Amino acid sequence: MKYSKWIIPRGAPDISPALADAGYTPLLAAMLAQRGFTEPKAADEFINGGIELLLPPESMADMSRAAERVRAAIERGETVAVYGDYDVDGITSACLVASYLRQRGLKCRPYIPDRLEEGYGLNTAALDTIKASGATLVITVDCGITAVQEAEHAKALGLDLIITDHHECGSLSLPDALAVVDPKRHDCPYPNKGLAGVGVAFKLLCAVDGDADALLERYADLVAAGTVADVMPLTGENRYIVRRGLEQMASRPRPGVEALLSECGGGAKRLTATTVGFTIAPRINAAGRLGNAVLAARLLMSSTLEEASPLARELCRMNRERQELEHGIWTEAHELLKKNPPDGPIVLYSEGWHQGVIGIAASRLSEEFHLPCIMICVDGEMGKGSCRSYGGFNLFDALSACSDCLEGFGGHALAAGLTIRRDRIDAFRAKLADYYRQCPCPELPVLDCELHIEDPALLSMDCVRSLELLEPYGAGNPQPVLCLTDALLDRVTPIGGGNHLKLRLVKGGVQFECVMFGMRAENLGASEGSQVDAAFYPQINEFHGRRSVQLLMVDLRPADTRGECEGILSGKLPCAWECADIYPERRDFVRVWRWLERAGGHVECDLASGWGPDGLSAAKTAVCLRAMAEEYLAGLESSGGRLSISALKREGKANLEASPVMKELRRRRDEYRERRRKHD
Repeated sequence: MKYSKWIIPRGAPDISPALADAGYTPLLAAMLAQRGFTEPKAADEFINGGIELLLPPESMADMSRAAERVRAAIERGETVAVYGDYDVDGITSACLVASYLRQRGLKCRPYIPDRLEEGYGLNTAALDTIKASGATLVITVDCGITAVQEAEHAKALGLDLIITDHHECGSLSLPDALAVVDPKRHDCPYPNKGLAGVGVAFKLLCAVDGDADALLERYADLVAAGTVADVMPLTGENRYIVRRGLEQMASRPRPGVEALLSECGGGAKRLTATTVGFTIAPRINAAGRLGNAVLAARLLMSSTLEEASPLARELCRMNRERQELEHGIWTEAHELLKKNPPDGPIVLYSEGWHQGVIGIAASRLSEEFHLPCIMICVDGEMGKGSCRSYGGFNLFDALSACSDCLEGFGGHALAAGLTIRRDRIDAFRAKLADYYRQCPCPELPVLDCELHIEDPALLSMDCVRSLELLEPYGAGNPQPVLCLTDALLDRVTPIGGGNHLKLRLVKGGVQFECVMFGMRAENLGASEGSQVDAAFYPQINEFHGRRSVQLLMVDLRPADTRGECEGILSGKLPCAWECADIYPERRDFVRVWRWLERAGGHVECDLASGWGPDGLSAAKTAVCLRAMAEEYLAGLESSGGRLSISALKREGKANLEASPVMKELRRRRDEYRERRRKHD
């Protein structure tokens, strides 16, 4: 089980009549209502919202000044340098602005620093090189908000500097640049604080050009790729931009994107934000991680497929190399931590680690050990580190509190980078541990299941397919997590060399085929024949031309039937679908009675854990006990999740089938069977 707690809504999903009348499927209507869209107009705006969702760029601090300077550069035909970053957001930002300025007739080249030699952000040596190339204006994208000294150096060189960024600036002074455009500036009134670096760069071009729709027609794919890769909220204008970008990638991809999708086999599948996040982004990132981000920029700015194809092949090769390096680092760090289990933030360093991939290893370790993780590559007396958070721990604030141990740092609450002297690492580790102890202890994440499936019709092909209208999924608009409770785990089949599982669940006589990636059978926590709760993403699976509904498992746990059992014992029966599973036969009553007799006629039970006769579900046991209580064969007392059961002696023969609970259960079961018969 991956989560400390599951939040499962009880009762039937709220299906808005207005949405149902407007033609939305029951499942989509329930999901829209769950996310606050109960009226057709609001739902339509969310699903189909257009260009009107874009906010005016001029409302961003310093934007008008920045746009005026860029327009002047265009009019005068100046040479402009676009200074980016080596991740997907920075590379797409640099390609976006450089492509636009070239299209406007300027001599412009993207400058992307070497991750291994130059590190993140502006540096004075790069500014010297840019000045020597004849540039008069430097535009930073996805970096620069903390470049105070570098801005002074640019001014001394006679370079005009426009900073566009989206990172936190904290309490630090802003650089003294011609314009500093960052929605996270404390004095910036721009409502959308969730723009990616490429989103801020796009807003600059909108302010310069004035035709946002035409710009999206040409560049929405670049803006979408950077926004998805940087895990920005996919709501409001971000959602619209990403939707436009995905449409562009699918229908008329730029040569670099087409070549990359073809090389990695992604072009044959429906293109979604997940495709960008897990297929396109890692390969673009691989170039930057291994110190050749310029290769990815060349790919995205290629004008022909012939030019792009060999670049795409090289990126895929580099991604495989990155995976091998990352696995080696993770293995080494994992062995160290197994010998000395951490009880505070993980701070590890080594001279042998590759700086470009330690961030991925840090992410894996933080998830496994449920702690923030900082991994540092040391070269001589200096080290460069990648930091990943866990459990809501704010890394940026933590690094700020430990800044006297650091040479520099920057980033977000959840991910950051730092530079540190080798001889300060131990002091940093101790100070970070002290800071961490003063913060609330992080917990395993909570799994929020948006809908509790109480009718198999909600998982029909049409219903599941209709959820595609909620895409693109991402931060702020997650893929819906649905839940089945107290289902039979009918079959467990290892696949992929035992690293993944195919499962079959049965509920109310309906079978569900499932797949669970990254899970081995011995770690599942449940076995064939047991009752389980299952959290999943519903999806349409295509195999040999056959389409079917498949449940992509998020997590699985032994069934938690306390709430259901308490309801049954107090007089509340579940929905008609579940009644088919918990209707007891005569032999079930016999098993419960003999279970009571073997215990001497009295049993104390904890409803939160396994209870009742072996092999009989808790819910069915609860029905038997309630019927026996109604016929004066058993006395029940329930309080605080505990149940006290006493066998009673009764005069005369009991008719358990005629008890009120069995009558109502039979009515609901038969109603469900008739509904299924008509549907079939």
